[in-house]
Amino acid sequence: LDALDHPQRSVPPVVHIAGTNGKGSTLAMIRAGLEGAGLSAHVYTSPHLARFHERIRVAGELIAEDALSETLDHCLEANGPDPITYFEITTCAAILAFSRVQADYTLLETGLGGRLDATNVVDTPALTILTPISIDHQQFLGETLAEIAFEKAGIIKPGVPCVVAPQEDAAMSVIEDVATRLGAPLLAYGQHWHVTEERGRLIYQDETGLRDLPLPNLIGAHQIVNAGSAVATLRHLDLGEGACDAAVTRAEWPARMQRLTSGPLADAAPDAELYLDGGHNAAAGHALADVLSRLPHRPTHLICGMLNTKDVTGYLRPLAEHANSLTAISIPGEANTLSADQTAQAANTVGLSTTTASTVRNALHTITTHTPRARILICGSLYLAGAVLRENG
Repeated sequence: LDALDHPQRSVPPVVHIAGTNGKGSTLAMIRAGLEGAGLSAHVYTSPHLARFHERIRVAGELIAEDALSETLDHCLEANGPDPITYFEITTCAAILAFSRVQADYTLLETGLGGRLDATNVVDTPALTILTPISIDHQQFLGETLAEIAFEKAGIIKPGVPCVVAPQEDAAMSVIEDVATRLGAPLLAYGQHWHVTEERGRLIYQDETGLRDLPLPNLIGAHQIVNAGSAVATLRHLDLGEGACDAAVTRAEWPARMQRLTSGPLADAAPDAELYLDGGHNAAAGHALADVLSRLPHRPTHLICGMLNTKDVTGYLRPLAEHANSLTAISIPGEANTLSADQTAQAANTVGLSTTTASTVRNALHTITTHTPRARILICGSLYLAGAVLRENG
């Protein structure tokens, strides 16, 4: 960035988000809220699902192919022979692209952690956000929740307000310590704002009063919390009621309990209820289990592929009581995938009836042959979700 003449100093006001779960959904709601208020936003998220361009949204639109190529070439030339990672060079490219185009806000999602993340280069963002923090990426972030929270809280900046979603006590204690040391005001769930579902509505309350909003169009009770974080952000930015309504009604975020109703894979299971989700850690497993528990009863079958860096049993254990079976597959094209047999073995240890298949399509065929009207959830990895979205067109 120094070699590029500090483009991070020229981007529109930044909202920087870190956490373990809910970052993408929360940002999607914030973007929907901004656009509902007639504003535009640059957005940087990761990983992508179907194509790389999803990571870089310039003033509301996915970055164009020619602009992406030119920006990456410029960054590689500026970097010269120095070592740089894939995520670092693409983050530089996103920031450079954002600095060249006018917008009202810049939404930056951390890739891993926060303190040492490549996105953590803006000295004075407009606002920071910490979504729920849980155990994940221990090989990089630490073994305990407190250690992981310290890394995530590294995005907090001196004097800059931070919206904090619900946290376990160990994580909240660390966040409060960091914020106090830096003089950063906290806008914390349970203290400064509250959100709940009541009679099919989302009820949000802060010191300015109560807001009665529609439920989020993103499925799941966990999206209530994400919506609360988004509304807290939009209210702090003083964007009005229209922004809050748009945040919960217009957000789109693929592979988060996404219903697949068209495309080749959906056509292969025409009478089934087909869902796709990219969650991959224990907290995501609990969130998905909660979603399944709230749906009308229907035979439920999982098609699951996971990476060998994840806590497979921690993810599958909460799902076991809500699924009739699990069909394990390997993730196509991923060097770090667990084999179908390894995932099946892990599923067996938590009490799931398991089988294996060579592809998602084969798994769908086997399930629907025996249970045509099944509820089928393809799950376990964002990489698997990306492969499914590409195959499904």
